[in-house]
Amino acid sequence: MPSIRNVVLLAMPLTLAACGVNTVPTREETAKAKWADVQAAFQERANLVPNLAAVAKGAAQQERGILTGVVEARAKATSVQLKADDLTDPVKMAQFQAAQNQLSTSLGGFGRLLANVEAYPELKSITNYQMLQSQLEGQENRIRVALRDYNGAVQSYNTTIRTFPDIVAARIIYGAKPMVPYQAVTPGAEVAPSLDGKI
Repeated sequence: MPSIRNVVLLAMPLTLAACGVNTVPTREETAKAKWADVQAAFQERANLVPNLAAVAKGAAQQERGILTGVVEARAKATSVQLKADDLTDPVKMAQFQAAQNQLSTSLGGFGRLLANVEAYPELKSITNYQMLQSQLEGQENRIRVALRDYNGAVQSYNTTIRTFPDIVAARIIYGAKPMVPYQAVTPGAEVAPSLDGKI
C-alpha cells in the first residue's frame, strides 16, 4: 500500500498544474512573443516610409510640409521603445501608442498627398512608387493583424491570472500583473491610411 508521502508526491504535480504553475508563464511568454511581432510590424512600416516619401518628394516638391511631418513622426515613432517587461506599465504603453498613432495620423496626411497624385502623372507611373505604395498598404494590414493577435494573447494572460485556480500561482509564485492591451488613442488610428488616391 502506498504511503501518504508517495501519494502526496504523486499528487503534487497535478495540484501545481491545476494552480497555473505552468499556465501563467506560458501565457505570459505567448503575449510577449506577440508583442515582438507588433514591434517588428511597426519597424517594417517605419522602414518603408522614408522610401515612399523619397519617391513622392521628387515629384511633389510643394508638398514638402506633409512629407516633413511624416518623416518627423516616423523618427518619433522609432525613438519610443517598449520592452516586453514594460507591458504591464500603462504609462509606457500609452507613450508608445501615442508615438505610433502620430505616425498613423501623419500617414493619413501622406494619403492626402497621394490623393493629389493625378496632378503628378510622372509619380503615378514610377514603378518604385507603385511598389512602395502597395507594400505600405500591406504593412498597415499586417500591423492590424499583429495588434489583434497581441491583444488576444494579453486577454488570455489577463484572464488566466485573474481566475481560479491559476490565480494562486499568479499571485503567490509569480506576482503577476495584468498586461496592457494596445489601444488606438487617436480616433481612426486603427484604420489604414488611404493611399489609393481617395480621401
